[in-house]
Amino acid sequence: GGGYTMVIAERIKESGRVLAIDLDETAINNFQLTINNYELKNVVLVNNNFKNLKEIVVKYFVKNQKFSGIVFDLGLSSAQLDDKSRGFSFKSDAPLDMNYESEIMNQELGIRNQELGMNQKITVEKIINQWRESELIKIIKEYGEERCAKSIAREIVKFRKLKPIKTTGQLVEIIKNAVPKNYEHYRIHPATRTFQALRIASNNELENLKIALPQALELLQPGGRIVVISFHSLEDRIVKQFFKQESKECICPSEIPICRCDHQIKLKIITKKVVRPSAEEVLKNPRARSAKMRVAELSS
Repeated sequence: GGGYTMVIAERIKESGRVLAIDLDETAINNFQLTINNYELKNVVLVNNNFKNLKEIVVKYFVKNQKFSGIVFDLGLSSAQLDDKSRGFSFKSDAPLDMNYESEIMNQELGIRNQELGMNQKITVEKIINQWRESELIKIIKEYGEERCAKSIAREIVKFRKLKPIKTTGQLVEIIKNAVPKNYEHYRIHPATRTFQALRIASNNELENLKIALPQALELLQPGGRIVVISFHSLEDRIVKQFFKQESKECICPSEIPICRCDHQIKLKIITKKVVRPSAEEVLKNPRARSAKMRVAELSS
C-alpha cells in the first residue's frame, strides 16, 4: 500500500508535505516502515477515517491550510484482501470480520451503533446473524447490486436459525445454495457481490465518501485538483454526481423556471469521461481492471 503517497512524496521532496490517511492500523504501521526505509521526511501519516478530513488537517497543519491536490484511493487494498485473517476474501475460510479499523477507531463507526453499542465494532458476523431479513435484502441488493439478494438473504436467515454463521466459508456455502447453478457462467464468483455489500455496510463506506468529498473542496487551494479512484459503480456514481453538481451554476429542480439556489460553480471537471486502466496496466496488475478515475479542479 501507499503507492500514490510514495510517488507524490518523492516528486515534491522538501517543497511540500503529504498527508496520508488510512483507517487500517496495520496498513499505517507497514507504510511507516517503508517511509523509514526511504528516509522520507515529508509524509504525515495518520490512522483515521477520511470522513474526519477537516479535523485531521486542523490537528496536524497550520490554521487555514490549503492543499494543491487531494487523492482518494477507495476500497480494499491487495494486502487486506490477501490477509486471510481479515475475512475480506471468499477464497479462504476466516472469521466474518471485514473491518478496516483498529480497536481505537471502531467507536467512529456510524451504522446502527446505538443498537449495538458505541464501542462495539460492527463486523459482518453481527450483520449476518442479527439483522432482519429485509435489511439483508436491502444491503445485498443496493450495495452489491446482486440480483439474487432475496434468495441469499432468505438462505442466511434459514441457516442461522440452526446455528450462528461465523466464517467466510460458511457464508460462501450458504450463498452457493441460494443462487442458480449456472451463476458462475457470469464470470464472477457467486459470493463476490454479497461480500462487497457486507463490506460496504460494515464499514459505512458510501456515507463516509459523501461526507469527505465536500470537505476536500474546502481544503483545496484555487486551481487545486481532486482525484478519486474507485473500484465499483456505487462509489463512482457518488463521485460523478458530486462533480456534476459542483460544476453547475444552478442546481434548482427543473420545474423551477427561475434560479433561486444561488449555487456557485466550484469545480471544473477535467475528466469528461471516466478514465480506466489500459490493457497493459491490467496485464501487470489484474486487480486494477475495475478501477475508475475521475479528476476535477477547484475554480480560481
